[in-house]
Amino acid sequence: MLRITELRLPLNHPEPALREAVLARLGLPDAALRTLTMFRRGYDARRKSDIVLVYTLDCEVDDEAAVLARHAGDPHIRVAPDTTYRFVAEVPADFAAQGRPRPLVIGFGPCGLFAALILAQMGLRPIVLERGKAVRERTQDTWGLWRRRELNPESNVQFGEGGAGTFSDGKLWSQISDPRHLTRKVLGEFVKAGAPEEILYVSKPHIGTFRLVSMIEKMRAEIEALGGEIRFRAHVTDLRIEGGAVRGVTLHDGTQIDAERVILALGHSARDTFEMLHARGVRMEAKPFSVGFRIEHPQSLIDSARFGPNAGHPLLGAADYKLVHHAKNSRSVYSFCMCPGGTVVAATSEPGRVVTNGMSQYSRNERNANAGIVVGITPDDYRRTPGDGAVNPLDGIAFQRALESRAYALGGENYDAPGQRVGDFLAGRASRGFESVTPSYKPGVKPTDLAERGHESLPRYAIEAIREALPAFERQLRGFALPDAVLTGVETRTSSPLRIPRGRDMQSLNVKGLYPAGEGAGYAGGIMSASVDGIEAAEAAARALLETA
Repeated sequence: MLRITELRLPLNHPEPALREAVLARLGLPDAALRTLTMFRRGYDARRKSDIVLVYTLDCEVDDEAAVLARHAGDPHIRVAPDTTYRFVAEVPADFAAQGRPRPLVIGFGPCGLFAALILAQMGLRPIVLERGKAVRERTQDTWGLWRRRELNPESNVQFGEGGAGTFSDGKLWSQISDPRHLTRKVLGEFVKAGAPEEILYVSKPHIGTFRLVSMIEKMRAEIEALGGEIRFRAHVTDLRIEGGAVRGVTLHDGTQIDAERVILALGHSARDTFEMLHARGVRMEAKPFSVGFRIEHPQSLIDSARFGPNAGHPLLGAADYKLVHHAKNSRSVYSFCMCPGGTVVAATSEPGRVVTNGMSQYSRNERNANAGIVVGITPDDYRRTPGDGAVNPLDGIAFQRALESRAYALGGENYDAPGQRVGDFLAGRASRGFESVTPSYKPGVKPTDLAERGHESLPRYAIEAIREALPAFERQLRGFALPDAVLTGVETRTSSPLRIPRGRDMQSLNVKGLYPAGEGAGYAGGIMSASVDGIEAAEAAARALLETA
């Protein structure tokens, strides 16, 4: 199999042109090209009036060796890599009968889902402990906050089957290094569960919330059919550690479960669990993260700014963007989790706090585009105890909570979020209402002054950096500083505020048998990277289990 990269064709090329271009590139007659498969399709929109499609293609040809020899100096024609997933070990047929404790997976977001799936496919019959509810029940609870201002602290955007990624844009791309092609395993499992096959080849695949729900249910069914067990409303409240090794967990109802291998697939909002782990002496450390606002524009404005006369083309879809600005106060401001044609959602998991996030459906056909506009912060920014020593790893949680509580107060203490027109934010005046851009956040947005001195929704350095960044982003993307665009506060849970260090074997540095993984442990940022980390954690746990069998 050969792989051809960087094959560029006009946006509106006829279908036969793709095969013709491959034949021309390879210098082959039509009969010599046996098969042609699209591996990736992206686009180059730097020239809005002349957008081109960029293909990566795999093909079978007659006399492959001769073709490779003719094109030996062409870096874009080479042997296609083998992307087949292979399990790290073979499980003995009698393993389940040995009476060993089954591996535990704590958390059933993307990381826990793929950790459990790999363990189940290997025949290791994992037990998954998820504090929230099954995905459809959880969806009803989430709507309870959005529609009726009723928060269930154990079942919401952050907690429940599918994790926080369920209520997101469903982005399935990542910039992680992937020498083993584990992302193909993830995409393949999603397609098997009902995702559209296009996610296998479009450059920025996504699924959207509604499709994710049914897919997660199918993947859960496979885990169970293979002998795995998923326990919902199973909140882990204690970790039993003896002699520096994990021995089991305790649930909120007092149930104890023995375990020698525990994959800790927590989300970034499992604050009470982090506190428990810290109290039990599990090594953890503070890490940088970011805070800011959600910004909303008309999607049509973003489409026009990015694609010009080609806006609306079906192969391009709703346009996205990625922006960065380095402010004079040494802060970096950047767009985060951009959701084309989506909505801003209430994402708190704790009473008396307001948190925003973004979400899109597969169609991406809502009126507004939204993204986080966030400012990077370091542990020194949120250190509670002055000094030169290590920052308490729980200080970031306290910092987040303070901002979220302030947003709750600014919004009227009823889960409405505080918001402001961009024009008013830049001019330093409170907003009295919203005009051409209607905020999408539910239950509602209260117009206010996000930057009022003494009542700032973010630290002053973040306010100043964002005020400087918005006009700079306007120069990169025309219309970005639209006066009627809306800022909604606050975005605080961009990533975990701490990391649980692990070794090359993926085990905790001071608790044998504990495998910190995914977003909550500080090793991922999004559905794809969390899923891949879950696969690798499962593989590490499986190796250890089988070595001691």
